[in-house]
Amino acid sequence: ETFVLISTDKAVRPTNVMGASKRIAELACQALAAQPNCQTQFSLVRFGNVLGSSGSVVPLFHKQIANGQAITVTHPDVTRYFMTIPEAAQLVIQAGAMGKGGDVFLLDMGEPVKIVDLAKRMIFLSGLTPKDDSNPYGDIEIVYSGLRDGEKL
Repeated sequence: ETFVLISTDKAVRPTNVMGASKRIAELACQALAAQPNCQTQFSLVRFGNVLGSSGSVVPLFHKQIANGQAITVTHPDVTRYFMTIPEAAQLVIQAGAMGKGGDVFLLDMGEPVKIVDLAKRMIFLSGLTPKDDSNPYGDIEIVYSGLRDGEKL
């Protein structure tokens, strides 16, 4: 039997309950994998942000743009790594096939993306322009709401 735990990059050095609970789940799976005579192959995958999944900023930004609302970004310097749904699915399949027990699999997601740059690009792709100091007559403003508790840049 094969078991693949889907975890998060936030489990590495957790700063919130979600990251800490994922880290505990990882440790539990690795402890089970280390048991003598374990009949199940336990593997772990750590995801970054999956584009198009629930909770992704892309659908939120799309909705805000479509409604003519300001886009909310927590901080101008926030960056995130992204992967696509097919990349995430492939990582799970590969982890199940290649895992030896307790292995952690990561996808090289390239360079991090500045969330404000993602927001600006989505505004442009919608045929609109960002409203800011250099373009006070733009269509969509980007508003900074401040980092949430435990949120990393």
